[in-house]
This record gives sequence, C-alpha cells and structure tokens, in this order.
Amino acid sequence: MEKKYGLNELREMFLSFFETKGHLRLPSFSLIPQNDPSLLLINAGMSPMKPWFTGEQEPPRHRVCTCQKCVRTADIENIGKTARHGTYFEMLGNFSFGDYFKHEALAWSWEFLTSPQWVGLDPDRLYPSIYVDDDEAFDIWHNEIGIPADRIFRFGKEDNFWEHGQGPCGPCSEIYYDRGQKYGCGKPGCTVGCDCDRYIEVWNNVFSQFNNDGNNNYTELSHKNIDTGMGLERLAVVCQDVDSLFDVDTIMNITDEVSKITGATYGQTHKSDVSLRVITDHVRASTMLICDGVLPSNRGPRLCSAPLAAQSRAPRQAAGRE
Repeated sequence: MEKKYGLNELREMFLSFFETKGHLRLPSFSLIPQNDPSLLLINAGMSPMKPWFTGEQEPPRHRVCTCQKCVRTADIENIGKTARHGTYFEMLGNFSFGDYFKHEALAWSWEFLTSPQWVGLDPDRLYPSIYVDDDEAFDIWHNEIGIPADRIFRFGKEDNFWEHGQGPCGPCSEIYYDRGQKYGCGKPGCTVGCDCDRYIEVWNNVFSQFNNDGNNNYTELSHKNIDTGMGLERLAVVCQDVDSLFDVDTIMNITDEVSKITGATYGQTHKSDVSLRVITDHVRASTMLICDGVLPSNRGPRLCSAPLAAQSRAPRQAAGRE
C-alpha cells in the first residue's frame, strides 16, 4: 500500500533525493521577476534561472534543485472546478546546466516516483508521454527503463513542447498517474491526455535546448539543459489519494479556517465547494504575493522594491501598472 505522505514531507523528500544526485539545493526565488520583461510574475521553477540556461551567467553549480513559488492566472476560470488547477502552487524542480541530459533525467524521475525508498508509487499506474518525434526519449523509456511501448504516448507541440514567453525552451517528456475510473469522464477512448481528472500529470522533464527570442524564432543553446517541473500539490493529491489539490493536508487547513469564517461547510454542495476553493486559492496566492512585496491598492497593483521585512513605510508604485 502506498504511503500517504504529507505535502511538507514530499517537498523535503524531493530536495533530499536530488541532493543525493549531486544537486545544490537553493531556496525559492521571489515571485517578482528580476530583469525579465517577458513575465509579470514567476510562473515556473526555471523562470528565475533563464540566464543560467542561456549561458549568459554562470550558475552556482551545474546541478541545482529547488521548490519554487509560482503564480499562474491563465487557468483562473478553472480554479475550484478541477482537481489540478491552482493560481498559486509550488513547483519542485531539478536542473542541469550543460551537465546531464535525457538519460539521467528520465531514470531519476522514475526512481524517485516508484522506488520504495522514496515515493513508492505503483509503476503500473504511471504513463510517460514524449514529443511526437523524440525517438531518443522513447528508446530511453522503452529499452532502458522498461516501459511497454503501448504505455508511452506521443503528443505534438501543444502538449509536449515547453515554453513560457521569451527564453529557453524545448521538447518534454511528462509522466501521468492514473487515478482510476471514478475520476474519469466516462467517454469512450478516455486515456492519457484527456482533459478530465483521471490521468493527472505529476512530472515534466523539459529538454531545454533552444532559445525563443519572443517572436517564435528558435536557435540552439550553447549547451543542452534539463528543466524539470513537478507540482508539489499534484504529487500530494496522488500520494494522499484525495479528490483535488484543495483536499491536500496543508491546503485543507486553510479551507477549514475559511469555512469557520464564512459559515459554509465544505462537502455539502458543489457550488459552495467551488466558492470555498476559490477563496482558499486566492488567500494562498495573495499571501505569497504580499510576502514578496506585491501589495493591493485601489489605484492599481503596487509593487514593493524589497521584501516586506526590509520595507520602509511607503512602497513605490509599480511602473506601468496604473
């Protein structure tokens, strides 16, 4: 039986695992991008590391792991309605800057997820996906790791080519977990890649080898990199066998407090559950943004120039945000 690890346990387990693989553990960067006009907020674990991927700056080590605070608003209409969407989330990541590449990245992701020494998920419930013409990744999954060919899915650029604005990008290989029929849509042919909540993506290995100039012009990077992203809350959903990321232990603590304040009871109706989840999500996101210096205002968003603990009384108005 798979152990139901808590969210905080999983975070520490991931970082410790990659420390055993020679990675330097770094703290989360601020949610406020530094010298990156292509992003309003940090939306992925690799975003603060773009200069290390492109070779513009030398990283502190060529193997790094982090648990990065992230905010994404593109899916805001899905918040509270699906099992996997959140405005604020933590992204676990292991990164290689011109060091290891596909062989090590895929083997280590499989080891961490399936080894009884680590997370210990049932390998028969895990399904890798690859970029449509990435035969090298297919051979690693099939011939080296031993995944049957019919359990490896090939998807196009929309699904298996990772990029977020200007900067490093590349094809990727994801790992999906089958949560079972009760989370499926019931449609014929429902399988990996379906938009329902049965098959949930828990890991994404990005083979970062190109640079997007912001206008979809791609050039080869000077060295090949690995950029891994795994949503901590999604992993906790799988390990704790709960319905959604809002039912994970640490997040449910917030929902319980919201329920006390509002008088609503979680689990009574779908409509009230969605409302409680939205409030919980926005409380998490707002708290983390405020802690990193983004303050609400009736004159438009305000951006502090430093973390709150180091602030003078009056934060400066964010340029161009009026």
